[in-house]
This record gives sequence, C-alpha cells and structure tokens, in this order.
Amino acid sequence: MPTAIAVTSADLVLPPTDPGTPQAAVLPAPGTQPLDASVADMQQLLARYGHVVVVCPASDPAPVEHRLRAVRGLLESDRIALVRTDLPPLGAAVLVRQLRQLAGCDLSPGVLASAARLLAHYIYAGAVLGSVSRLDRVPVGLGSHLKGWFPGAHFAVLAGPTPQMIRLGKSEESLAGPEFATELLLARGQLQTDWPASTLAPGWGIGGRPQETPLPGASPGWWGTGKLVEFAAYLPDLPVLYQLVSSVRRETCHWCAMDLIGDRCGFCAAPVAGHPVPTPARDAAP
Repeated sequence: MPTAIAVTSADLVLPPTDPGTPQAAVLPAPGTQPLDASVADMQQLLARYGHVVVVCPASDPAPVEHRLRAVRGLLESDRIALVRTDLPPLGAAVLVRQLRQLAGCDLSPGVLASAARLLAHYIYAGAVLGSVSRLDRVPVGLGSHLKGWFPGAHFAVLAGPTPQMIRLGKSEESLAGPEFATELLLARGQLQTDWPASTLAPGWGIGGRPQETPLPGASPGWWGTGKLVEFAAYLPDLPVLYQLVSSVRRETCHWCAMDLIGDRCGFCAAPVAGHPVPTPARDAAP
C-alpha cells in the first residue's frame, strides 16, 4: 500500500509524469473547513493508506501549520509526517511530484518523509523578476534593492540550492546550474521575457523544450512581485530518484522506530545522535 502524499494547496499538485504517479490529497485551508472535518479527512487517509506525508511550505500562513499539528495531536497518531520546505512555490510543487513518484515504490514511509530534504538539494528553483525591491526570501544586497526600482530592470534569482542573483543585460554572470541532466519547468507571471527558455536552458544543458505550467497562486507573494517567470530544474526520471534515495544509508529512529535517511526523522523530527547533516556530493549525482 503506497504512502499517501498530502499538500496544503492545489497549486502544489503538478500533472503526473506517467500514469503510475499517484495523485496527492489536497487538504482544505483552515478558514474553509472546521477542525472536526479536517480530523475526519485525515482519518480517512490513514485508514486507506496507513501513513500520510503532508508537505507544508514554510511560506504557508501560520494557521495552516497550526491546523495540521492540531489534527495530528487530536488523532494521537505517529503515522502523520509534516514535511516543511523552504523552496519557492514552483520548486515545492516539483518536490511534491517527486515524492508522489517515489510513493509508488518500495520505500518505507519513514524513508519517503525524510527523503524530502535530500531531494530539495537537487532542485534548482528560481525566477526572472521585474523588481527585487520587495524580495525578502532570498539574500540580495542593498544595491540590488535600489536597482530594482529602475524601470526595465530584470533580475535572474536562484533561491536554491545556493542563493544567487544577477542583473540581466548588464553582466556576463550566469546562474550556477546543475551538473547533472535535468528538465526545466516554467510558470509565467506578468513579465514578458523568454530568457529562461532561450538563455538559461541552453546554458544549463537542459534537454528539450522547457515544459510550462500555470503560475502558483503563492508565487507573487513569495517573490515580492507579480512581474516574474518562475522556473525549476529537476531530476525527472523515477529510476534516478529511486537510486538517489535508496543509496543513502538508512537509520532507525530511536524515538518512533521509523526508518529514515539523513540526520532527522521525517515523522517525529527526532535527530539522529552523532550524525551530521548530509550534503549530497555533486559528483555522486546522476
């Protein structure tokens, strides 16, 4: 029985990569559903799948996380994992789809939940912005903020895995891209530019034409402007994802006895004593 992947917004559910990719359960926002209904929905997921991994972006409003923790507390269940991610909206949606792909494999719920942190290292998420004057989620200098007020200024910003920003047309700099084969996903806002497809994709060695998807509703707020084109480069193939996750040493959580990879349990968040935070080696990437 596959582990259920649940999300806090429909924008986090991208079209499946193949017919075998499981769907994700969309949990209604706290303002649209009473607490007892949220508890009942989670009970149904647990009854059907056994374990539930909920992906909750760190940018979600505080009541969203509070509701999830209240549901888990009322159910007194150790079979619900709350996975937080700092990725921007499109990158978070890519991460969710990768977890959905892996949910259909023979990975245990604990490994699947703790794999989110590993997979995030291999998602190159960014955007082309018409202004960075209100960008506060990616470190940029004061000079860039001031330049963000200039008419016509465009910036390419990489949020992760390593933050970076360049001003387009004024520098020979380029965004540091992946050193392994990826595909590129685009989501267009109000900014008219083809730079991600015409310049970024060839520079990063992206195979084929970038795919496009509607802009997530949370993207303008995350990036500080609606004048943007969001992008994410990612590993698309399930065999590669599976090999990446299954090659990491597994541990057993000393608190809840779940299997895990890395330094922290995905279900109870208990740390693994004596183990540093794993940083995936770039030369080990496919």
